[in-house]
Amino acid sequence: MTNHPHSRSWLEASLVYLKPPVIAMLFLGFSAGLPFLLVFSTLTAWLRDVNVEVAAIGFFSWIGMIYSIKFFWAPVVDRLPLPGLSRFLGQRRSWMLLAQATIAAGLVGLAHVDPTASLAAVAGFALLVAFGSATQDIVIDAFRIESAAEDVQAAMASTYIIGYRGGLLAAGAGALYVADLASWYWAYLTMALLVGIGMLTVLLRPEPPRSPLGVQLIHEPQVRAFLRATRGRSRLWRRVGAWTIGAVVCPFTDFFRRYGRKALWLLLLVGLYRISDLSMAAMANPLYIDLGFSLSQIANVTKVFGILMSIAGGILGGILVVRYGIGPMLVAGALIVALTNLLFAALASVGAEMPMLVITIMGDNLANGLASTVFIAFLSSLTSRAYTATQYALFSSLMTLPGKFIGGFSGVVVASQGYVTFFLLASLLGIPAIVLAWVIARDRSLVPMGKAVSNA
Repeated sequence: MTNHPHSRSWLEASLVYLKPPVIAMLFLGFSAGLPFLLVFSTLTAWLRDVNVEVAAIGFFSWIGMIYSIKFFWAPVVDRLPLPGLSRFLGQRRSWMLLAQATIAAGLVGLAHVDPTASLAAVAGFALLVAFGSATQDIVIDAFRIESAAEDVQAAMASTYIIGYRGGLLAAGAGALYVADLASWYWAYLTMALLVGIGMLTVLLRPEPPRSPLGVQLIHEPQVRAFLRATRGRSRLWRRVGAWTIGAVVCPFTDFFRRYGRKALWLLLLVGLYRISDLSMAAMANPLYIDLGFSLSQIANVTKVFGILMSIAGGILGGILVVRYGIGPMLVAGALIVALTNLLFAALASVGAEMPMLVITIMGDNLANGLASTVFIAFLSSLTSRAYTATQYALFSSLMTLPGKFIGGFSGVVVASQGYVTFFLLASLLGIPAIVLAWVIARDRSLVPMGKAVSNA
């Protein structure tokens, strides 16, 4: 029996959070969020704490570029089984476990390095952690999409975001507390131990069903055409060529084959959907400080309260997608993200008023939590289950690059025009995303609004 999304009761929509694949994403989200700050703000806090020069610390921000280029090795993760491990665990779980082991090894290495003696070693281990983390992101995204039906994807995205925020808390505030009470050695060693949460989850959850690689490849017309054209060539040449076409070429041609010219509009929406909030993110903390808020006030409101609001927004987004479908919520998410930037402009106008700061953080984090959940569900619906890792890695990289690039000029705009004008401009940047989301949501071939979903 099937029902339209909007025909489900609120109770039925909420019960989706009790499904095992949804619960599992809570712990895998924690595993994904844990290493992120350990090679960014927590690492820079450690370096500055031991009096490393600020100029040298700045170069460590380049480590983050690894997350934006992960689509380069996503085809390998998507299509190459790991010898030995994949036989017993399956391809997704074996790659996830390897990535987590890489993260843990890098964190143990960081714990044993003295930054004042060897910054190069710190950079090397941080790169190892970031590479393992980006690889884990690729696999978790594929594992999530393949583990449940489309109507569960928003709830899985929601619990993933909750877990991710928990990982950020552990790696941010948690690591700083341990470093303050004990040492940075114990802080990073503790974080390495927490990687075990993700490892245990991998061992407990089943491998999602997938066709064997040989079966997947032989069903690709481009692979079959290559094999016909290379008859008489060496077996190794044909196998390498077939794998390359199936792993690298087909994921991209599949997307354009399924959506035709509409694929360009979809990619444009992917690049623009988060541009409004990503472009202004770097100027949020400077605004709070310049207004005169204390560091403790900023931490209490933006970190603790803000994360709770982000979690609430994520849960609400998951429920609303189950109840109303992706299309309407895609438009709503783009709209509220752009509108909440106006709260920052209002805060800059009224000054250091605590009630206004609370309202701004509440609105911003609720909007971002909801929009992130909806958009992850939307990206999952665009992804072919034959190429989940490669296609989703491309989407997630494209999603962040334009906003990060424009955000690099945010300080220049604030210096010349002031905070109010900057946040007004950031809000206006969201208009193209709202229009595109509205147009795409109305196209049932891209986002079926009345799609039937199973109650099972």
